[in-house]
Amino acid sequence: MKSLLLFSLVLLGPGVAAQSAPNASNRNMEIQNPLTGAWKLVSLEEPGADGQVHRVDCSGMFVFTSDGNAAVQVMYRNALTGSAYTQGGYEASYGTYRINSPSTFTFHIDGALVRSLIGKDLKRTYQISGNRLTVKSTDPNERWEVVWKRY
Repeated sequence: MKSLLLFSLVLLGPGVAAQSAPNASNRNMEIQNPLTGAWKLVSLEEPGADGQVHRVDCSGMFVFTSDGNAAVQVMYRNALTGSAYTQGGYEASYGTYRINSPSTFTFHIDGALVRSLIGKDLKRTYQISGNRLTVKSTDPNERWEVVWKRY
């Protein structure tokens, strides 16, 4: 059990510690960086072959640490689901991020299951409402929308 707890703390890193320490400094950091923390995938919608937007059956997690690191994993129920971000129905990438404005961030990919993503800067729009984070691509050719819920 101790090993599992230690592994979880190492995996999630400083973002977890920042959320659990209830002092003014950490609350200020949370205000300055609303993305910090772990987010569970609620919904993913993207255009289908028919051009209509469809909800995709998947699950996932997005983690943002207070020191600018991020990792995302999404598992599609249908392993044949394919996109520029997935392989075998799975999406996984990690790297760094920076908030560009109150509504955009850039995710720099240091490592990914789909190796063609490595080294890319993926600019995203975001909106936070309560404990929900909505993320979209800034690329007009990508019309997906992901909603995450804070753990």
